[in-house]
Amino acid sequence: MALENELQNLKDFTCAESKCVLSIYLNTDPADQDQQKGEWKIRLKNGLNRIQEYLDASSDESELKSYKKLKKKVDNEIQQNRTALQKGVIIFASEHEDLWSVHYLQVPVETSFHWEASPVLDQLNELHEKYPRAGVILPNQDEVKVIDTSLGEVNDERTYQFDPGSEDWSFKEGLASSDRTASGASHVDKLQQRFEENRHRFYKKMAGNVEQLKKDRGWKEVYLVGEAEMIRSFETSLRTKPAGSVNKNLNNAATTKVLEEVFHS
Repeated sequence: MALENELQNLKDFTCAESKCVLSIYLNTDPADQDQQKGEWKIRLKNGLNRIQEYLDASSDESELKSYKKLKKKVDNEIQQNRTALQKGVIIFASEHEDLWSVHYLQVPVETSFHWEASPVLDQLNELHEKYPRAGVILPNQDEVKVIDTSLGEVNDERTYQFDPGSEDWSFKEGLASSDRTASGASHVDKLQQRFEENRHRFYKKMAGNVEQLKKDRGWKEVYLVGEAEMIRSFETSLRTKPAGSVNKNLNNAATTKVLEEVFHS
């Protein structure tokens, strides 16, 4: 479940009689000057150990036992997913009601560790304001990719493909388009020429799909990514003014790379 969709459940979560929730914000951004040698590993170890030292000094054995289990689970989770680390990790964990929420984000966070009766949501709330739900649109010639994102995470992604027969756009889940039917070079050239001649009209239809998605998904912002000419053509068809654009062809790039360019360009 996307972190944005979990936010209300996290706000409602609490332990009635004692502290039982481990909240972690871990900066793993390799571009950060303080992260050039993987310092996040030291900060993770130190942050988890400091909480245990505090609990060791207390007389609550049940809290300490619970925390030790969560500490081990968190450490295993991050070590097993070291290759998936992006710019930040947020974890909320508790044995109470089996809370386990782990998210690897494309946006940075400030490292902090908390052991409280409820999830510590201050940074998450700030991120929600800074990186609201948005649509990232990658217009290409006869293909338009759409990424639904919030808090630097991917909620959904789909590819719209133009059908020259019906002169309409159809979508499928995901961004891959490897199953498209191959055609002869001359046929492809004719289709490309036709699309170029009618690009504004064809993009206008696709822009209508984007506006509907914006309404249905609650996007606060729309971003455009692609070659400058494609972006200009698509932008003129949109009623919504884009919050920003990236003039790069990233149609074959990983989704994480696209979001990195959007939020840090």
